[in-house]
Amino acid sequence: MEDRRVMDITAWLMQSGLKGMSETDLLDGFCEACVANGLPIDRAAIVIDTLHPLYEGRAFRWDARQAVERVSPYGIAAPGHFADNWLRSAFHHLEVHDASEVRRCFLRGDPTDFYLLDELKSIGFTDFVAMAHRFGKEGAIGDIDCFFSHFATRAEDGFSERDLSTLRELLPCLALAVKCVTVSGVAGTIAKVYLGEDAANQVLHGKINRGHSDRISAALWFSDLANFTHISDTVDPEEIIPMLNDYADAVISSVQEAGGEVLKLMGDGTLAIFKGDKPSDACVAALRARTLLDKRLSDLTAQRRVEGRPVTDVYLGLHMGDVFYGNIGSKDRLDFTVIGPAVNEVSRIVSLCRSLQRKVLMSASFAAIVPSTQIDLLSIGQHALRGVNRAQELFTLLPGL
Repeated sequence: MEDRRVMDITAWLMQSGLKGMSETDLLDGFCEACVANGLPIDRAAIVIDTLHPLYEGRAFRWDARQAVERVSPYGIAAPGHFADNWLRSAFHHLEVHDASEVRRCFLRGDPTDFYLLDELKSIGFTDFVAMAHRFGKEGAIGDIDCFFSHFATRAEDGFSERDLSTLRELLPCLALAVKCVTVSGVAGTIAKVYLGEDAANQVLHGKINRGHSDRISAALWFSDLANFTHISDTVDPEEIIPMLNDYADAVISSVQEAGGEVLKLMGDGTLAIFKGDKPSDACVAALRARTLLDKRLSDLTAQRRVEGRPVTDVYLGLHMGDVFYGNIGSKDRLDFTVIGPAVNEVSRIVSLCRSLQRKVLMSASFAAIVPSTQIDLLSIGQHALRGVNRAQELFTLLPGL
């Protein structure tokens, strides 16, 4: 490939990485440009780890002749026998031998000792090369410390030395572009996992100044697990975290499906808000989340009983009020959350569920906004809330709802 073409592809990679082009499109564009300029690539794959709660990394693929699965996650949630395949792969060979390149040219009788090589040889491929580009210590984030790639050709003479030299020259640019996009995606993932989607979007769009907050009217949800302290004291400690995860998943998925935003996980407690064009929309969404949660809890309890594992229930407090939503904290440690008397009140409301023997309690302000056509409520009288000046009338759902 002419030096000018190499420079053109390099420039395209840099610009595309800066624009945030996806990893799949970067690989597609790179391979197509290489082929158009005489580099005989017929199949390619790149692999890079990530930081994600459901998988360890992703593999991206390209093929000149047939449709392929362009991207697939691997690791924690990946189906099949990824671990075994990885141990047989050229990438694993590069990793354990701290090597940067390995080649298998079938034309010269090289062994098909890596995963997929038997298949490649049987369908007419003649040459294969895999490379590793490692990031420096200061440039790595967690396990995102290396960019792996492999390329295969059907060319009659395989890859020439010039072809391999061109790949070696171009691949650091592809690695840098992919790393740029991957790390940007990791920032978004981490923010959403730990802050929630709405708060993450605000932070990622620059709302990170201490003291920046908006006054909003929202339906507040505060839930916690029934009898959690007793359960913690009586069951095998190894069961506590799995139980918390099971019930937290039921709560969080119900809130999110109904359009709410989970702001805080505090041990067995969950603080969430629901916003809407009208206050009644927010309250209806919170009640829908409660209905979704009941179904999930029923299924979860049945499953855990079958498994002989401890079960519990969820107490829920609902309130409607004004809160300040934004950054609170010190100059170098902030939390994007809600504060205000309404937050204190909803936490006190849920704390009465056990003594009043009610799974759901609502404030009068919440009950007053719920459309009467949506649900029937029952007043259970005035009750003192710790830290709140005057007694509050509380409501619950009529039996059977």
